[in-house]
Amino acid sequence: MLGGCATTGQVSLAEVRQFADASARLGGYGELSRRYRDTYEREQPYLSPAADRIAKENDARRRAVYDDFVSIQKSVVLYMQTLSVLAGDTRYDLSDRIDDLGTGLKANAESGLQRREIAAYTGLTRLLTRVIASGYQNRSVETMVRDGDADVQVLLEAMIALTRLYAKTNENEKKTVLGIFDVEIPFSNKSSDRMLVTLAKVHYLNKSTEYKLVDKRYNLALQGLTKVALGHQKLRENINNLHDDEIRKLLAVYARDLTNLRDALSD
Repeated sequence: MLGGCATTGQVSLAEVRQFADASARLGGYGELSRRYRDTYEREQPYLSPAADRIAKENDARRRAVYDDFVSIQKSVVLYMQTLSVLAGDTRYDLSDRIDDLGTGLKANAESGLQRREIAAYTGLTRLLTRVIASGYQNRSVETMVRDGDADVQVLLEAMIALTRLYAKTNENEKKTVLGIFDVEIPFSNKSSDRMLVTLAKVHYLNKSTEYKLVDKRYNLALQGLTKVALGHQKLRENINNLHDDEIRKLLAVYARDLTNLRDALSD
């Protein structure tokens, strides 16, 4: 990802770089986006024919918006990587990452992405393309944060809202899957059903454990995205005082918290 470098005269801002790196590496959102996309694959065996028809329609809608949901994350990650480069003592080539951003978002009533999010994505993509293509010339942490903050905040708000959508979809899936066992097991009391009931109870326990772990991941991801948004807000508010001890300590705390959340998401 990181290519050749050239040194510049900019003073290193270690805590800004640490915060930007920790934000870019947070993780969780991409995995949960894929889980959202693949909902139908998990719930299909538990659906009635009538419910299956509706689920297929929902599956098509989820797959139609998946690339846009992931593109939002890619733009924020690339912004944070670019910010990290600007805060460091070296310059790395991130130009190959621009191609990963795609051609733009599409307004979609199902996804909740509207003009505000599309405009923010377009604005941030243009900023990144301009900064990276120029080799970071005439660009500092201060101007990057000042120019990018509004769009970054909108896209982080969108990622938080989408993560909540993922969690809600997962909750509905959990009710569908576990609900079958809740209804059927109590009525399977024939001696001939004993082995089947035992296997069903084991499967129920495994699925229940899976959903509990996934619920935890949604909470961790939401905490992380919120901290990224708050940290960048503090950057913007203190844009002229980035060498101040208080803001440096605050950014270090955000970086540490994000690293801990990333580790928890990796468990």
